[in-house]
Amino acid sequence: MTPRNARRVQLTPGYILHHRPYRDTSRILEVISREHGRISVFARGVRGPKAKLASILQPFQMLLLSWTGRGEAAQLTGAESAQAAPPLPPSCLMAAFYLNELLLKLTTRHDPLPVLFDTYHATLESLRHGSALEPELRVFEKRLLEALGYGLDLGSEAQTGKRIEPHEYYHFRPEQGLVATMAEASGALAGHSVIGLANEHFADARELEDSKRLLQAALAQCLEGRPLATRGVAKAVARRETSAPARDFRPD
Repeated sequence: MTPRNARRVQLTPGYILHHRPYRDTSRILEVISREHGRISVFARGVRGPKAKLASILQPFQMLLLSWTGRGEAAQLTGAESAQAAPPLPPSCLMAAFYLNELLLKLTTRHDPLPVLFDTYHATLESLRHGSALEPELRVFEKRLLEALGYGLDLGSEAQTGKRIEPHEYYHFRPEQGLVATMAEASGALAGHSVIGLANEHFADARELEDSKRLLQAALAQCLEGRPLATRGVAKAVARRETSAPARDFRPD
C-alpha cells in the first residue's frame, strides 16, 4: 500500500544511465529525467525470463517512466518506450557510455536540467542517424559545462580581455581561462580552434583536436580527480587493435 504522502510521477520522459542488480529479480536504476533530474529508482521483478519490462529498460532509448516515493526510495511503477528508435551503431556505444558516465558523475540528484536532457537526447539521435562522432562529443561536452554553470569564456583572453583572434595561439588554464602564448609553445591552442568551438563548428582535424584538449582540461577540473572508467576501457580496446576505424571513440 502506497503512503498518502508518497510522490507519484506518471509517464515522464527519461533515460537509464546505469543499472545494477538488486536481490534476486530486481534492479536499481540510475535515471535522468527531463522534469525531475537524476534519480535512483528500485525496479522490482524486472530480471528473469518472465520479466515483462526487461526488454523495455534499456540504455540509450527514451522511455516514459512512472514511479512513486520520495528521496532515494522511489519505486518504479511503469515504463514504456517513448518512441520507436533504431539502436545506436556499435561504433558509437563506447562514446554513449562515456556520455552516461559524465552525467552520473557531474550532475546532482533531483536537480532538473531540461536543457541538458534535451542536449543528451539530441546527441544520441544524431549518433543514431550517422552524424560524425567527434564533433557531437565536443558539442555535448561544451553544453554540459554550460548547463552545470561552468561554461567557458571562448570569446576573450583572460588576462587582457582582448578578443580571441583566429591567427593567434592560446593556453587554457582551468582556474583562469584562455591566455595568449606563442605558436611553438607546447600544447598551444589555435585561435581559430577556440572560435570554432565557440560556434560549435569544426573546420578540420586541428580544430577538433584542440577543442578536445581544451574541454578535457575543463572537465578534469569539474571531476576533481575522479577517473572515468570509459576512458580506461577505450584505451584498453585501442591497445588491442592494430588499426582503428574512423569512427572509433578516442577520449584521450
